[in-house]
Amino acid sequence: MAAKLPLIQRLCMIGVGLIGGSLARALREAGEVGEVIGCGRGEVNLQTAVRLGVIDHYDLDPARAVAGADVVVIAVPLGAIEAVLRSIVPHLAADAVVTDVGSAKSSVVADVARVYGQIPPNFVPGHPIAGTENSGVEASFATLFQRRRVILTPLAETAAAAHGLIKQMWELTGAEVVDMGVHHHDAVLAATSHLPHLLAYTLVDTLARLDDRAEIFRYAAGGFRDFTRIASSDPTMWRDICVANREQLLDMIALFNADLAQLAEAIRHDDRAAILATFQQAKRARDNLYLE
Repeated sequence: MAAKLPLIQRLCMIGVGLIGGSLARALREAGEVGEVIGCGRGEVNLQTAVRLGVIDHYDLDPARAVAGADVVVIAVPLGAIEAVLRSIVPHLAADAVVTDVGSAKSSVVADVARVYGQIPPNFVPGHPIAGTENSGVEASFATLFQRRRVILTPLAETAAAAHGLIKQMWELTGAEVVDMGVHHHDAVLAATSHLPHLLAYTLVDTLARLDDRAEIFRYAAGGFRDFTRIASSDPTMWRDICVANREQLLDMIALFNADLAQLAEAIRHDDRAAILATFQQAKRARDNLYLE
């Protein structure tokens, strides 16, 4: 009896960092990927990926890297996606399925439309809701996506077979895969991910510019460390996310600023009832959330 072929026989991973590396590791552990080709701008990182067994080999030229691949995963910062697409589209196999892992989908879809001149049936926008504050292939691990959600935002033009393949790929990592509209995805992520990162970066930057910053950070308690952990994330990636999802993020900043100003007024006027009500409402909401 012939051996069962893996789901993906030749995978090209453009961007072999935390997300790309963890996906490759998970598919390897599942036995559902044959050959993995890495591509990126940092050759040292790619050499490390080969040494760790995350990829089989690499090519610094995206056009060569995608040759013969049946699945191409673009795992680069949002600001680099259009350039990557322009370099690979003429060299993709006719039936190659392309997906991405970007945190803002409207900008990715716009990039795809500009490069292709249309939305191709074999492109499946995606976003794994998983990660850590660390980056690079050495931070990757096979179980990153287990019991996490992956959002796919298929379009009207997306082929059912391509959608099904990418859905199955992510399910093999242990993730729960859900579909969502592009604009709804961006609104949800602006509130639950993009705004919290912006707040963490801003708080650390504010405190770091105080004259007594050394003493402040020395006595920072666990709550400060927990809240600001995500400020150690890749700044380039988060700059691109803020720009790519600016409208949705600006709406959330305005809403948060209004609520913060209202709380400041309550503190200024010693309105203890209003302060307590805000905190109690927040506690009830947080206690009722299902977060892993």
